[in-house]
Amino acid sequence: MNTTASTEAEWATIAPDKLLIATKTKVWLESPWSSSDRFTQPMTGRGNAAITSKLLDGAMAAAKMAISAAEKPPKLTPHRLVWQLTGAYHISHSTPNLMEEAGQRFAQALRHDLSNWAYDKARKEIGHDRLALLDIESLGYQAEELVNSLIPPAAKILVDYFQRSVQDVDPIDCVGYVYALERMSLGAKPEHIQQIENLLPPEVNATRCLKEHSSLGSDGRHVAENVDIIARLSTSERDRVIRACYETALLLFSPPPEGYWLERQLETILGPFKLPKEVY
Repeated sequence: MNTTASTEAEWATIAPDKLLIATKTKVWLESPWSSSDRFTQPMTGRGNAAITSKLLDGAMAAAKMAISAAEKPPKLTPHRLVWQLTGAYHISHSTPNLMEEAGQRFAQALRHDLSNWAYDKARKEIGHDRLALLDIESLGYQAEELVNSLIPPAAKILVDYFQRSVQDVDPIDCVGYVYALERMSLGAKPEHIQQIENLLPPEVNATRCLKEHSSLGSDGRHVAENVDIIARLSTSERDRVIRACYETALLLFSPPPEGYWLERQLETILGPFKLPKEVY
């Protein structure tokens, strides 16, 4: 494969039996594929931002297709919103420290482009966990006590994956993790946020965290910045980032490992952290 051809298509092995291929106009999945397929050969040449973007979004779509849709998420309720915000707290709380660590590791490897990217992410994410706490408190709960006592299993799985990626010999997988989370955030449109606000009393402001991590926030710009830096990576690094994006998306789209709690179970779990009515 010559350099010119490599800029017309990019590909990545996102799982042992899944090969993802993209051009400027389309993206497709081959599973399984023939060993004689030219896309089984390593890529060469520089990445193309438009094609890399399609490949990343293709990895997200492939993950969504891989997850069974048999178990639909239950209807959102105030209790479920508190549970979601508790997970959002833990995910956002882990980000500044882990991205700072990633920045240090990239700097030690003399990857100053990635180091600067990671340090910038760490700085921009500071304080986002506070938004989740404010939202939880607005919903009538002792926010600090709740998040210090509980971590939803789905959030723990994501944070653990993030930590392993950062602390790997080469922390490049954390780039794919970050892309997947920020790209997923863009799916939260204004109408979705409005539906949540309609669910709550008018005086309750509990969508600050969601608005920051939605199409209304800065993640659209962040996604474009991520694509730009990923397209400049080496071919082997791009392959790893695409695979990490796919693996993270699998976690994001999967039902909670414990299943969806029943409403009465959530009420029992969250009950000890309920604030007296006159406090909020």
